[in-house]
Order: sequence, then C-alpha cells, then structure tokens
Amino acid sequence: MARLLDHYRSEIVPALQRELGRANRLSLPRLEKICINMGVGRALQDPKLLERAVEDLTTITGQRPAITQARRSVSNFKVRAGMRIGCRVTLRGARMYEFFDRLVNGAMPRIRDFRGVKRNAFDAQGNYSLGITEQIIFPEVDPDRADVTQGMDITFVVTGARNVDESRRLLELMGVPFARPASSAAEQV
Repeated sequence: MARLLDHYRSEIVPALQRELGRANRLSLPRLEKICINMGVGRALQDPKLLERAVEDLTTITGQRPAITQARRSVSNFKVRAGMRIGCRVTLRGARMYEFFDRLVNGAMPRIRDFRGVKRNAFDAQGNYSLGITEQIIFPEVDPDRADVTQGMDITFVVTGARNVDESRRLLELMGVPFARPASSAAEQV
C-alpha cells in the first residue's frame, strides 16, 4: 500500500471529520485522480521530442501516456488538425498516491528558490492545478539524457468538497506546500 494512502486513511480522514463536523467518511473531500499533461509544441519541427516526452512521462508516472492530437488547424502556429502535439496521463488509486508523495516530498524540494505553490489556483469545483517548468526536478529523470527541458501541467481532481477551502485543507493535510499568504503592511511594522 502507498505510504500516503495509509496516512490519508489513518490520520487525514479523522482530522477532516473533526474539522468539518461530518460523521460520514464518504462526504469528506478526497483526491479522485491526478491528470498530467505535457504540451510539446516543438514536436512539430522535431518528432523525436514527443517521443522523449513520452519516455520521461512514463518514467515519472509509471504509466504509459496517451498521445494528444490537435483538434483544429491554427495557421498562426502552423498546426493542422490531427497533428501529434503532446501527451497526457490520468492516475488513480495507489499509483496516484505514490506519484503525489514523490511530487510533494521528492520533486518540489528540488525546485530552485521554491517558496511554495500558489494558494489561489483552484477552480470553482475545488480542483487544483499547477505548472512545472522542468521535468528534471523528478529524481527518476536523468538530467544528462534530457536534451530539452519540458514542462507539464498537473491537476488534482478533488471530489466531495463543498467549497474551495475544504479542498485546500485536504491538500494541506496531504502535504502540499502552499505559499504563505501575502502579509499586509500593518503586520510588518
């Protein structure tokens, strides 16, 4: 069993039940899935970059990504409908918790000048999205083999949350390092 999944069941669920005042465990906010997307726009000129991105994403997540294609043609970007422009993975279950643990405890501390992730990147349903600029922050990726640094978008899909504060509290308890809120001038004096 994933270490974070065990921690979630034994410590986070009881803490959320106390804080939110709900006896039913199924009414609590929970992480349903993690969606990871890599848009490889430079793959139009060099198809090897897309293959390399697929290899890196497979190494990072432990799951083979799906290749995404352009839905429509955009002449300004020299993209035609059907061109291969990226890859994506959806993680669920134990693999999702393992990736979450490696992201929060292994990859994020390796980011230079890291002060936490934004607190306000939630959508109306309570899902949280963040962007990573380099895939080499993951220890699984060999930086010597990485020809080009490639970013990725990561979305944490939270279900059962009635508002954004409940989603934020779940992610805080799971270990997401949110940046401190901006302090006002009165607090600095």
